[in-house]
Order: sequence, then C-alpha cells, then structure tokens
Amino acid sequence: MKNEKTLTPKLVKKLWIAFIFLIVLMGASYIFITGYLTLNYNEAITQRINANVAEHVIQEKFQNDAPFLEDGSVNKALFGDLMHDMMAVNRGIEIYLLNNAGDILYSVVLEHNDNEPMKSVSLEPINKYIASKGQEFILGDDPLNPNEQNIFSAAPFSIDGHEGYIYIIVAGKQLALISDNLFGSYFTKLSIGAIFLTMLFSALIGVLSIWFLTKNLRLITQTVRKFQEGDLDIRIENPEESDIEVVALSFNKMADSIVENMEKIKSVDNLRRELIANVSHDLRTPLAVLKGYIETLQIKKDSLTEHQKDEYLQITHANIDKLSDLINQLFEYSKLEAEQVTPIKEPFSITELSHDLIAKFRLLAEQKQLHLELDNPEENYMVYADIGLVERALQNLIENAIKYTEPHGKVTLSLVKMGKQIEINITDTGNGIPINDQPFIFDRYKQVDKTTKKQGLGLGLAIVKKIMDLHDTTIVVLSKPYEGSSFIFKLPAYQLQ
Repeated sequence: MKNEKTLTPKLVKKLWIAFIFLIVLMGASYIFITGYLTLNYNEAITQRINANVAEHVIQEKFQNDAPFLEDGSVNKALFGDLMHDMMAVNRGIEIYLLNNAGDILYSVVLEHNDNEPMKSVSLEPINKYIASKGQEFILGDDPLNPNEQNIFSAAPFSIDGHEGYIYIIVAGKQLALISDNLFGSYFTKLSIGAIFLTMLFSALIGVLSIWFLTKNLRLITQTVRKFQEGDLDIRIENPEESDIEVVALSFNKMADSIVENMEKIKSVDNLRRELIANVSHDLRTPLAVLKGYIETLQIKKDSLTEHQKDEYLQITHANIDKLSDLINQLFEYSKLEAEQVTPIKEPFSITELSHDLIAKFRLLAEQKQLHLELDNPEENYMVYADIGLVERALQNLIENAIKYTEPHGKVTLSLVKMGKQIEINITDTGNGIPINDQPFIFDRYKQVDKTTKKQGLGLGLAIVKKIMDLHDTTIVVLSKPYEGSSFIFKLPAYQLQ
C-alpha cells in the first residue's frame, strides 16, 4: 500500500488543484463575458429597431398638432395621446420632451412616478447618436433611474420658434423588469450548460495534459525507486531529452557518485581488514619474542651467564624499538590519511638536508657493508616545501633502500636541477621489485614479496606517497628484478632574490 501511495505524488495533486481552480475561473469568466455580450447584443438590436421612432414622432405627430400651445406651455394632451398610442406597441417606451440644454420639459411617465426623477439628461450621447444616424450602440441617461443608463432614440425639432429634442427610452422600466426575469432564466440555463461543457472538456484536456507533463516525472520516480531497492546500475536513459533535464542529469550524477563512494567504502573496508591482519602479524612476532626472552630471564636468571643476560636484553630492546617504530608509523599514517597534517612550506636547502641524512644513516649502512653516498654534493639547491615532511619521506626511502640492498651494495641519493624543479633520486643496487608488484608498492598496508624475512606493514612507502600528495607532486619507481630500484620525485626550486 505504501508503494501505491507513492504513485500519486504531491506534485500531481497540486497540479490537479491548480487545474480545477483554473477550470472554475474559466467557466465563471466565460459565463460573465457571454452574459454581458448577450445583453449588449439584445439592447443593440432593440435600439437599432427603434432608431427612427423619435424622428417618426416629429414627422407624423407634430405636423398635425403642435407640441406647444399658444401660451408657450407644453401640449400635454398631445403627449398623452402619443404615449397611449406608443404604449399599445411597446409598453416599455418612455417619451421625453427636452429643450436645447437637455432640460426635461415634459413626460407623461414623470407624472405617475413616485421616485425623484432627473431634471435633465446629458446631451453628449444624444448628439453622438444623432450624428451616427442611430447606427451606433449608445447608451443615454435614464430619467427614472438616475444611476443607470439605457438605450434610446432621439431626434431634434424646431417648431414655431421652439427648439429641442424628442428623447425616447425604448426599453423602459417595465420592459427592463420583464427582460431581467427572462434574462435571469436564460442566464441560469446558460450557466449550467456552460459549466457542464467547460468542465467536461477541461477535465479531458486536464487529464491528458497532466499525464503528459508528469510522464517524465513518473519515469524518474520509478527509476529512483528501483535504485532505492538495490538496482545500482539503473539510470535515466537520454536525460537530455527529458522535459526536466536538470533533474534527470542530477539523478544520474548523484547515482554515479553514490556507487563510486560505495566502491571506495568497500575498498577502505577491505584495506582495514588487511591492516588488522598485518598489524596482528607484525605486532605478534616482536611481542612473542619479548614474552619468550622475558620468561627465559625470569625462569633461568640464576643459571644464565652475564653475557647471555646482556644478549637477551639487547634482543628484547631491539624488539621494543621495532614495536615502537610500527606504532609510530601507524599513528603517523593515520594522521596523514585523516588530513590532519597541513604542510608548512618554506625555502630550505635540500642539499644540506641530504648531507644530514647521509651522515645519520652512514653507520647503519656500514654495519650492512653498504656504500651510502650523496651524488653531486657541491651544488647547494634550495626548494620550497615542508622541511619536516620532506625529511620524513627521504628517511623512509633511504631506510627502505638500505633494508632491501644486499651487503657490498650501494645506495645513492642524487639531486639534479631540472628547470624550475629539483629532482631527488634514491637509487639502490638491491634485488629490485617484481614488475607485477610495482603498481601496488605505494598502497597502504600492501605487503610485497612476502617470501622475504624483511616484511613490514608497508606503511613506509604509503607515508611517502601521502607526503608527495600534500606537496602536489608524484613519486615514480623505476625497477628491474636483480638490477635495483630508483625512487624519483620533484620539488619546486626556490630562487634567491
């Protein structure tokens, strides 16, 4: 059931809500615009049909009976008969007599009206209507409804020195009431039909649109779910062609990074297992030796000669040094691996440092009957690096060369300037490194040539590699079986100002 729910993401729900809101808004807008235009259309037709009514009144009625009496007053009897005749045809008609200023001189409907009517009407729409000869849809003032406008017919007159306008509202109050009732019924039917059709077609378009818009989203969702369930090789195909290209490309890159990190974690885990095995092996041997000789000293302390006691103590001391060295290497490498060491670079003489290291290891080399020398010792080369870390790297390389070089062999430390860099080369005449093992000698905890008795944790060269990484340089090994080995790296030269 949980998977079923995820098939309807929140985004799709939000799209549906937005679309339903849009449908309602469109339906309401459609109904409003349709009703407004329909009402205007009906009023325009009514006005166009009655366009000549006012002109007809002047030509037909005022020729026989004057609208004004001899004393200048309005001929109310004429307008009463006129109103009676006109209402027989259109009960919503209202006739007004206006002067040149737009003032209402007389109207039959005003005498039977309880509300306060307008005293005058605006002449602007009247003049505009007359100018268009009744062909334009124009609304004018409605005297009985001061806040509203209505359709009308108008014509000017000039009789017996009297000038003004016949102003006829062709859709008066009674017609408006009938029209409102009919229009309300029509509008209701229109609303129901419009809403039904709008929702029907909009829903159909909405389903197709949302399905199309979320097609790529559903594909990405399915791919993510399969990746979550363990299919680490699955990716979104052709992400550049997706409607949401950024999301597709981001997922593929994220999946690649996750798989890569998982592989790194597995590699680190394997190396940790190897470390535990190597630590157990390398620490067990000196500890066993220590335990054996100490127990021998305790058990046979009365029967051992002084020479034997000194020999046992020397062996014990040597194994303690070996344990201390192993522990120090582990501690040093763990700091480098955790990136807790920051190189402090400064200019120093690599030549002087090399002289000091040759002097330091000369006694050890002589004990193994090895020749240890510094090539080209006259030149004083300056480099820009961390002197402590470089000294540690050179020390590990020299110790390694001495360890794996047979008696009467040779170990050489050479310095050569190559452009803006100083090349440091530690070469020995030992048995060399098997070609198959050379790519792995700088791997942490990697043991090479396990048949030899000179085994170790393999951290010496791994420490060197980490130090080179901190100096943004690389170390290269050149070796052939039984022809010796060369370890080469470069440091930036420092130019004295």
